[in-house]
Amino acid sequence: MKPETTHIILNNQNVTAEIIGERLQNPDLPEWERELYQFLSEWFSDLEFIVAQTSGSTGEPKPIQLAKLLMQHSAERTIAYFGLRPNNRLLLSLPCRYIAGKMMVVRAIVGQMNLITVDPATDFDFPETEQFDFGAMVPNQVFKLFEQPSGIAKLQNIRNLLVGGSAISAQLEMQISKLTSRVVITYGMTETASHIAIRELSGSAKSAYYNCLPGITVSLNPENCLLIHHPEFAESLQTTDFAQLESNTSFQILGRADSVIISGGIKYSPEALEKKLETLIRERFVISSVADEKLGEKLVLVIEGNSCPAEMLKQQISTVLSGFEKPKEILFIKQFPTTLSGKIIREEIKALIRNKHE
Repeated sequence: MKPETTHIILNNQNVTAEIIGERLQNPDLPEWERELYQFLSEWFSDLEFIVAQTSGSTGEPKPIQLAKLLMQHSAERTIAYFGLRPNNRLLLSLPCRYIAGKMMVVRAIVGQMNLITVDPATDFDFPETEQFDFGAMVPNQVFKLFEQPSGIAKLQNIRNLLVGGSAISAQLEMQISKLTSRVVITYGMTETASHIAIRELSGSAKSAYYNCLPGITVSLNPENCLLIHHPEFAESLQTTDFAQLESNTSFQILGRADSVIISGGIKYSPEALEKKLETLIRERFVISSVADEKLGEKLVLVIEGNSCPAEMLKQQISTVLSGFEKPKEILFIKQFPTTLSGKIIREEIKALIRNKHE
């Protein structure tokens, strides 16, 4: 596929392939901008594929080839779903190293919209009066904005905001639910060229279920893991996410099959247990496991940060978890290992706590 256009409206200016080439020659270009222009150079080339990097939350990050036509159709679905129009203002606040940032750029090109860029590492120091029609952030960026005096105003000045890349805490979801703008959390992966479903987090449409974008349906395999039926894939895409269906276009995610812990012969979903504990613990935390002579694996609660008195927390945990579900220990790690998009890397946490136990 050769792109129909070879330009993009970037920060209110028409940027052509020639300008992109000139920018890439600048040795002082910040890394996040270089990634943007490198992607634009790839997109406007004659190649039919883009190389994208998986997030690395469940294994080593790996490069995969994505057809430009798949990415274009994904952009068209999103543009239609959110009613975006030419010359709308899109906020790019994600790195173009990963699919979420790349797809914001593609949407701007396909929809002939104005892409406004900020350094993904900034605290969004644009004026609080600046308006956007569409944007995407990871949960940590949203969290930081809530901590700013003008953060709520900035969030509400984004008419449609996608939140994705990692899990969202109950506390942050409650804060988001009070915003007057439309905020959704996304479900998708690199292989599907960004999201295939969205869940409303704010307003009267707030829901516990993800709803598929038009043309996409879902089902469950015998192990109750989600199957995605995508019009551009010859075969269904098998995920490792346990799910519950409301219909063939609406679902809940219950946890990951590849993170299940078997303790004393019983299978536990860490995500399901974490959901029950969300209101008790403000810090980031995970349910993990360490080797145990009797149980094989024993459940442990791992909290990010310095240690704190655990007795009161243990009592509180007893009110929301049954006897077998309760973690046998509470452990602390100063800082959780995460991917660049903010996803917690569970396997690295498990390795850290097992090293301490050996």
